[in-house]
Amino acid sequence: MTTAEAITLIEAAAGPGELFGSTGPGAAPGGAGASRAYRRLARLTHPDANPGNPRAAAAFARLAELWQRHRDTGAWRLLRRGDIANLYLAGDRVLKLARDPHDNDLMDREAAALARMRSRADGAYLAYLPQLAGRQRQQDPATGSQRRANLLGWLDGFVSLADVRSAYPGGIDPRDAAWMWRRLLVAIGTAHRAGVIHAAVLPEHVMIHPADHGLVLADWCYSVSAPAGPVAAIVSRYRDWYPAEVLARRPPGPDLDIYLASACMSYLMGGHPPARLAAFARGCQLASPRRRPQDAWRLLAELDELLERLYGPRRFRPFAMPA
Repeated sequence: MTTAEAITLIEAAAGPGELFGSTGPGAAPGGAGASRAYRRLARLTHPDANPGNPRAAAAFARLAELWQRHRDTGAWRLLRRGDIANLYLAGDRVLKLARDPHDNDLMDREAAALARMRSRADGAYLAYLPQLAGRQRQQDPATGSQRRANLLGWLDGFVSLADVRSAYPGGIDPRDAAWMWRRLLVAIGTAHRAGVIHAAVLPEHVMIHPADHGLVLADWCYSVSAPAGPVAAIVSRYRDWYPAEVLARRPPGPDLDIYLASACMSYLMGGHPPARLAAFARGCQLASPRRRPQDAWRLLAELDELLERLYGPRRFRPFAMPA
């Protein structure tokens, strides 16, 4: 490789991956192959080797920038494998990176939904929504394909409802489920007011903070924004949770989120809910979408009335996950 070729290569590089190999989280930044590529390009473009050549000096400076970006990816560690994306953690940020380029559109759905809700939602309810901190693209140096990534705020101390049910296989006390149910309806109602249907309110996507009684409705990749079309994809392992109209590819309404939220809470309580609370949940999961509740805020008021009849005035109940 000549100096001119090295300069051209650096100038044309859209990102570190085109010079040093994969820069995605979980790769090996600073590995032997990447280091060799960096040293070779640095030798060819170093200002000392190219006095009076401004293009070489600029290429060397850009090379240093791209090398630093490549090395910075070493801070990311794999957090978990989600439905369609891998989640990597660094500091207080989570990088959610699509595993398959064919799912880029789902990453776009999430970003668009979060941006729409942030711009339209009442500020008092933003805590129920994930924080979109940015967007990235990762290019596969072998195929040239790009995978989309969303940069999200880290939910420190949160666990999913799936984790809760795993920790309490017999189900939790309905009085503990009550605050989770109420907050989940607030999250859903906030989304619906912004014209967004989550469309995948499932145990793994509902995150709670046990000590603080916080709740965040996560994973908006399956969301549908008004005017609604069919749900783009379903979580296959939860196929039996979805109502018939979703599987028939009919456009969802706000009742879909209420239907799935009620299924989550019934699952969480196991076989122990009082009869009236169980009947309340069943009323949200009727076969006909038109007969289901459509307004999460109105349903929240009805739930509050029922809870007061069952348990009296609301009071804080400490909740903890087993050690």
